[in-house]
Amino acid sequence: MASSATSLLPLGYRSKVGMHPSFRMLFLPQSTFITRRNLINLVSGGLGLYGGASRFAEAAGLPPEDKPKLCDDACEKELENVPLVTTETGLQYKDIIVGGGPSPPPGFQVTANYVAMIPSGQIFDSSLEKGQPYVFRVGSDQVIKGLDEGILSMKVGGKRRLYIPGPLAFPKGLTSAPGRPRVAPNSPVVFDVSLEYIPGLELEED
Repeated sequence: MASSATSLLPLGYRSKVGMHPSFRMLFLPQSTFITRRNLINLVSGGLGLYGGASRFAEAAGLPPEDKPKLCDDACEKELENVPLVTTETGLQYKDIIVGGGPSPPPGFQVTANYVAMIPSGQIFDSSLEKGQPYVFRVGSDQVIKGLDEGILSMKVGGKRRLYIPGPLAFPKGLTSAPGRPRVAPNSPVVFDVSLEYIPGLELEED
């Protein structure tokens, strides 16, 4: 997919279609939202990617500039000078902030905020609009492959922009909630993600 003036994809971005087939939803029902100290069980279908339509349909009516973001205009300008890292799988990322905490071991729960966008910058999902960070077991196939890989190498307190190629995102595409852009099959997506903390490691330290 060619980069354009309005695209968030970095110059020279390449999507390696077919290399890593994945048929996972963004967030599987087993994952849950949590507060700082207490895990909250999801009401069935309440806050999953295909549920909670009423909650993010409200946000969909806001002008784009009013939607909460992890990277504001000043951040976007700074990102132009941040080195782009490309992994063996085709995932690319830029570190907005390099955290000072530990990196999550595979299988540990992580708590993260995210803003998920198509390359034009339109948001199709966001934990910020839901008002709570998201928790899932990283490296356990509970989220799309590109997000799993991207978070595994982050440190707590870090913030990163992930440029996820189609095979590591939604090979079959994604029909989003009303008012949200759909993700075309094998289309790249962009995630801004912040790693807030790792509950398992935090408990061990306590």
